[in-house]
Amino acid sequence: MTANVDLPGIQLFRLDGQTAIVTGGSKGLGLAMAAGLASAGANLMLISRHADEAEAAARSVADKYGVEACGMATDVVDLAACESAVAAAQERWKRVDILINSAGINIRGPIDELSPQDFEAVMKINVTGSWNMCRAVVPLMKQAGYGRIINLASTLGLVGLANRTPYATSKGAVVQLTRALGLELAPHGVTCNAICPGPFLTEMNIPIADSEEAKKFIVGAVALERWGELHEIQGAALYLASPGASYTTGSMLTVDGGWTAR
Repeated sequence: MTANVDLPGIQLFRLDGQTAIVTGGSKGLGLAMAAGLASAGANLMLISRHADEAEAAARSVADKYGVEACGMATDVVDLAACESAVAAAQERWKRVDILINSAGINIRGPIDELSPQDFEAVMKINVTGSWNMCRAVVPLMKQAGYGRIINLASTLGLVGLANRTPYATSKGAVVQLTRALGLELAPHGVTCNAICPGPFLTEMNIPIADSEEAKKFIVGAVALERWGELHEIQGAALYLASPGASYTTGSMLTVDGGWTAR
């Protein structure tokens, strides 16, 4: 049997006419990934807890890339709210092809200085929020026989770091959610993968960027010896969202400047 390497008419990394929902889409890595999908032609629903931020980000992306985009205030911890957001995207574009779960928070500190409420807050948004959005979008993707789910995990879902118990625990859970859902959805033409970013200079990390701990970490542990820039997450998101990733599911794509390679 001869392998078919010629795929006429298929633009592997174009997303023209497709619809993507991006949680945490008003800033940081979420907005960067959304812009990457828009550059490939995808229409967007950007989800944030703040309607004004989501709408402003959507206008910016739409104006720059000439796609349709809207913002929607949604609390991802609330399953009914997630279902309403997915229904709104389906009503507007008649399809939901891509989901990126990027909403997340990080509360740092030694375990004996953190409260149970700190731990629960991180788990609710990072884990329950991702599960809720997957739960809301899967029926449509199954019906369509196609879909791309991308969860934002972290290198801290793969390796440990002191004073990060809530975040590392939550991202480890996202890794396992991704693996389990990748297996579950494989018969339905739907893939589920995760991106595991390393140290990106997001709003979440800016407060610690100039600390001695952070400088030591970047120089001593990251092979490229620098913070990741937001645009450097776009290639990974575009690949996993595209038809070109048709044989990739249940995987963790690490984008960390070589940190976990050491």
